[in-house]
Amino acid sequence: MDRLFFETKIDTGDDGEVTGIAWKFGSPDRVGDVIEKGAFGALSLPLPMLFGHDPNDPVGIWTAAQEDAEGLQIKGNLLVKEVARAREVFALVKAGAVKALSVGFQTLKAAPRTGGGRVISSAKLMEVSLVTFGMHPGARVTSAKSLADAVRIAEAINRASTALSQR
Repeated sequence: MDRLFFETKIDTGDDGEVTGIAWKFGSPDRVGDVIEKGAFGALSLPLPMLFGHDPNDPVGIWTAAQEDAEGLQIKGNLLVKEVARAREVFALVKAGAVKALSVGFQTLKAAPRTGGGRVISSAKLMEVSLVTFGMHPGARVTSAKSLADAVRIAEAINRASTALSQR
């Protein structure tokens, strides 16, 4: 009898885990503002995860944020087990209907930018929202994970294994 082995590596997060680029450095947003690397240096976590910048629609929390060469990388969790609205938003994110991020911040230091907009060198990040269309075209959700994904993959592997063993 031949044996077939499947080696798998499943990358799972807690239900509702979301990662993304909250602001992409080096390019302006739709109104011409550029936020410089280092501007969010004094951010305080956790941050609210809102839907559409609505302070009355919190759906999760951002628990990690880090500036790198590309932009402000952010990671958090939609509260899918606790909040019905978070489950709805997570479904929209997973389906690709909501795939952008937008930052809510207070400008602390800025200068006019040639061609319009501002160069922001210091800002207090207040929240990051999941939105349909972001102000910065580079601000986007990069992944949305759930334990359900891992379960579906494991079930598919078990079905394939059973089908092969019945040959």
